[in-house]
Amino acid sequence: MKPFIRLLGAVAALFLVAQTAAAADLSYPIDQVLGRPDAPITVIEYASTTCPHCATFHKTTLPKFKSEWVDTGKAKLIFRDFPTGPRGLSVGASMIAHCAGPERYFGLLALIMEQQEKWMNSANPLVELKKLAKLAGLGEDKVDDCLKRQDLANAINERAKEGHEKLGVESTPTLIVAGKVMPGAIPYDQLDKALKAASK
Repeated sequence: MKPFIRLLGAVAALFLVAQTAAAADLSYPIDQVLGRPDAPITVIEYASTTCPHCATFHKTTLPKFKSEWVDTGKAKLIFRDFPTGPRGLSVGASMIAHCAGPERYFGLLALIMEQQEKWMNSANPLVELKKLAKLAGLGEDKVDDCLKRQDLANAINERAKEGHEKLGVESTPTLIVAGKVMPGAIPYDQLDKALKAASK
């Protein structure tokens, strides 16, 4: 059966996805983990690459959390995509970050979040995203191939659906700190307080 092309949301012209009869297995986990796997405290972040509040969290709170808790081995962060509008653009940017591979994932995600306003407001967001991907060692051809991964797009959407149905995630960003749901781009002092309570 020949593959057919379907649109990904409102920005489908940017992200064309080839859907095959049988989706390939993912060769990497959809959950991305920052920190030691055996860290005693787990923080789960649900976020969207197109969410301005998520970008704020990544530029302000996350660096302090990383230096004080992740780098010291006291906590780990599990990042999960929760695409928001424009949904097609959000899924596409998330896919590109995943395709950079686990070792470069968080570096590219940081670039995407830091430069969010620039690439989202550009005449051609895909061109700007490819520039960021190149900094992470992902060439244009690999980005194009990445955006054809229907299995990856499906996995991102399914993980978000699971977060909504099982954990009650409704907005981004949402943190789950040792099982406690904390919606919103919370400041570091609030997150630090929750982490200290969880460590007792």
